[in-house]
Amino acid sequence: MSPDTKKSPPPIFFIVAFGLIAFGAYKFLPGLLASKSSDISTSTPTSGAIANRISLGNQILLASQTTAEKKAGVEAFVKGDYQAAVKNFQDSLQQNRNDPETIIYLNNAIIYLNKATASNGSSLKIAVSVPIGSNPNVAQEILRGVAQAQDEINTSGGINGAKLQVEIVNDDNSPEVVREVAKTLTKDQNILAVIGHNASNASLEAAPIYQQEKLVMVTPTSFANNLSGFGSYIFRTVPNISVMAAPLAEYVVKTERQTNIAVCYDSQAPDNISFKDEFVASLTAAGGRLVPTVCDFSLPSFNPDNALADAVSKGAQGLMLAPHIDRIDRAISLARINRGKLPLYGSTTLYTFQTLKEGQSDVNGLVLPVPWHPETNPGSPFPENARRRWGGIVNWRTATSFDATQAVIAGLRQSTTREGLQQALRNASFSTPGSSEDVKFLPTGDRAGKPILVQVKQGGSTGYNFVPLR
Repeated sequence: MSPDTKKSPPPIFFIVAFGLIAFGAYKFLPGLLASKSSDISTSTPTSGAIANRISLGNQILLASQTTAEKKAGVEAFVKGDYQAAVKNFQDSLQQNRNDPETIIYLNNAIIYLNKATASNGSSLKIAVSVPIGSNPNVAQEILRGVAQAQDEINTSGGINGAKLQVEIVNDDNSPEVVREVAKTLTKDQNILAVIGHNASNASLEAAPIYQQEKLVMVTPTSFANNLSGFGSYIFRTVPNISVMAAPLAEYVVKTERQTNIAVCYDSQAPDNISFKDEFVASLTAAGGRLVPTVCDFSLPSFNPDNALADAVSKGAQGLMLAPHIDRIDRAISLARINRGKLPLYGSTTLYTFQTLKEGQSDVNGLVLPVPWHPETNPGSPFPENARRRWGGIVNWRTATSFDATQAVIAGLRQSTTREGLQQALRNASFSTPGSSEDVKFLPTGDRAGKPILVQVKQGGSTGYNFVPLR
């Protein structure tokens, strides 16, 4: 048959063909266009649920720290207009300098702007994972330390010329969320380290994943004994919990002369379980005695009236409180019922603005250990630099988060690979200046250091403040 005698395809053929082409365009073209519109996505796609929790500057995670200028900055960041993003983030900080998220986004936007203008755009990427949804105050305390370290290194020339890029993650201190976060972060090969997580139950959930995938994790706030010696990629910038608990127990027995102590703790908080165990061991060794009560902040049936009555009836001379970071309100309710009847002692977790603001006179006299306090090292520039930057005094979580970021920065100066960073931090001679003392890691991954005992006394913006015991 000759070509000119071939039959044309029936109309249905063109309909089907057009439909397939249209479907392909619908399915794949938006993704191609999106990939061209900006370079803010991570190298590995993330699921919708986790993508909504991760940001380099493309979305606001800290809803409480929102301004019109910050919104405009995020919108410009998404469009790839980094010059406008930089200006808007700077304008937002003029209104609210106490917003660490905006400082991190500003630094990230500057990195992208430098890349777009063909100036020095080299960068090194890390992530910080914090409980924005469940505890925004604690999340901001941690972010301030990371933001301050990022801003200081980037404005002073970077890490061997490369600027530090920080990705913020909201993990809600939820083990389920943390698992997915850790899997997502390990798949992004550009991420060289993770600062986090906050609560020990979150860090313990993530640590096996980071260890298996060989990604450095430096937690600035997790104290649980289980993290000590967990793995060669797991570090923390707080001392071992036994180092934290022992001075408090000795103070209770030898200085306060209180020997019979009741303990209220949270059985769902690994760090406070560890603190309770170490405190009781040190209390007994110092000549004290644990009053046998059942007082668990995690139980739905927890009743502060019953807990106090039980402790008093069994001869308690003092109460030691060790709540989960997201259940501090229960410890405060017990202090409120106590009304100064029994002296109060606490785990490091209770060092929060919430404790002072809500506890007021009911927590007056509370004694607890912390890894850092601004008054303990007058020669350090960090407390004054932090005060100028944030407009107030920062607490230990900001300091240890700054130290965690400083450690990563120092390690990245030696190597810009995941394995090289881990080897640098594991080196017995590793040391870098921190918020107070130098940051050094023990073979267990714990920080070498000792705590400071502080006591709640009248003063400060809430009417009460944490003051070092002299």
